Amino acid sequence: MRKQKRFEKYKLNKGIYILPNLFTSLNLLCGFYAIIAAIEGKYPAAAISVMIAIVFDILDGKIARATKTTSRFGVEYDSLADLVSFGVAPGLMMYLWALKPYGRLGWLAAFLFMACGALRLARFNTQTGSVSSDYFVGLPIPAGAGMNAVTLLLFSRFDMGGEANPVLILVMLYLLSFLMVSPIKYNSFKKPELFRRINFHMMVTALLVLIFIAAQPSIALFVLCLAYVISGPLTTLRYYRSMKHKKPEIRENDERGSTTV
Repeated sequence: MRKQKRFEKYKLNKGIYILPNLFTSLNLLCGFYAIIAAIEGKYPAAAISVMIAIVFDILDGKIARATKTTSRFGVEYDSLADLVSFGVAPGLMMYLWALKPYGRLGWLAAFLFMACGALRLARFNTQTGSVSSDYFVGLPIPAGAGMNAVTLLLFSRFDMGGEANPVLILVMLYLLSFLMVSPIKYNSFKKPELFRRINFHMMVTALLVLIFIAAQPSIALFVLCLAYVISGPLTTLRYYRSMKHKKPEIRENDERGSTTV
């Protein structure tokens, strides 16, 4: 009887363990399809596939934490999937869509984005447990990939190809690459109090945002992604401005506290 219970418990744990990795596999599948679609010239489909991969990437982490099945294997597998879906796929997609006429300069920009994404993932894995989960150090690679995807979708919405303004795409890739490896902090939205209780006005605002996304998905998603990308530098700038107005003793203590995390 005791052995049977242990066997059933083992089966249950094994089933729960597979679940988050299944979503990671779906993330990887979407990233692989985005590469295939980009090669075939189906750029909007590639961009949508990257956005769906972001959803699966969010879900696998949420499910792993909810079922208490986080593991080292899951972290490493998730990072490898993220590198394909949010590093290789968007880099290749943007190169074929807009940067191919630039030749070496174009594919180097795409490579830089992928390389900085890999560095960002490696740094994240090494900082797990030593840095507060309330924020990310550097722009998360899914956000960088999402910014590329929604930019492509916005251009497609107005029937503009990547060749319409390739310089803008080139500069954007370089900026996103820098932000991913920078020490700039970004909100992770993992604070429990954000989801426990919100006031009525916040609920109405959330509904309006959802309506905006449903009405104009490409424009709404572009605005939301852009707002998140620039939120890090703006928060950092506001922090340093506030530090200037503090007394030297308080400023020194705050700076010490910020360097220990």
